[in-house]
Amino acid sequence: MGLLDGKVAIVTGAARGIGKAIALQFAKEGANVAFTDLKIDDNVKATEAEICALGVQGKGYASNAADFEDTHKVVEQIMKDFGRIDILVNNAGITRDGLMMRMSEQQWDMVLTVNLKSAFNFIHAVTPVMMRQKGGSIINMASVVGVSGNAGQCNYSASKAGMIGLAKSIAKELGPRGVRANAIAPGFIITDMTNALPDEVKEGWYKQIPLRRGGTPEDVAKTALFLASDLSSYVSGQVIHVCGAMNC
Repeated sequence: MGLLDGKVAIVTGAARGIGKAIALQFAKEGANVAFTDLKIDDNVKATEAEICALGVQGKGYASNAADFEDTHKVVEQIMKDFGRIDILVNNAGITRDGLMMRMSEQQWDMVLTVNLKSAFNFIHAVTPVMMRQKGGSIINMASVVGVSGNAGQCNYSASKAGMIGLAKSIAKELGPRGVRANAIAPGFIITDMTNALPDEVKEGWYKQIPLRRGGTPEDVAKTALFLASDLSSYVSGQVIHVCGAMNC
């Protein structure tokens, strides 16, 4: 038996990277997985096929997570297709880095909207479902820079700090209905984006990490599995760092 047998999970921004790793980890543990990306492309179709190959139901949805009405429509369709929602992982996010003095209003608004408002949109849409079911697990994908801050990333850091505050508030608000909410704060995770960095830049990062390596999407996915499953049935309102002791 899997840790998530019979559960239904939504993972946003899951066509690649950390989101995809989480979706596959959940599927391996028996969850049926609905996941979103901006549009249905080859990456979405490939992820969908990989999920279904694990013997569970998997379906990708085109969704602009930053759009309130669109998000509610997608969640309504997921309910029609899957019948329930037990887990929500707010993973969709972008970066538009720059120093404050050079940052445009558009860069600020875009990151806060895509990263933070999208989490509000999805939580707002699934709250009635989870309250009726008297249970659920909400996981916000934050970042170590949402705790420590980072020069050149004031918009991203603010959005991730907001994800943490949102999770803590939802944990208090929905706890009486059996709904848990937590955040994960990844550090330097090896993805297609970070792999594109020059070797000297990556080596500089590794020297700042006591474990002397970058994390993998699977490292984050296993933490998400813990928070999604009954292994963490008394864990709510917390932030779990997946960072190899960086910034701790």
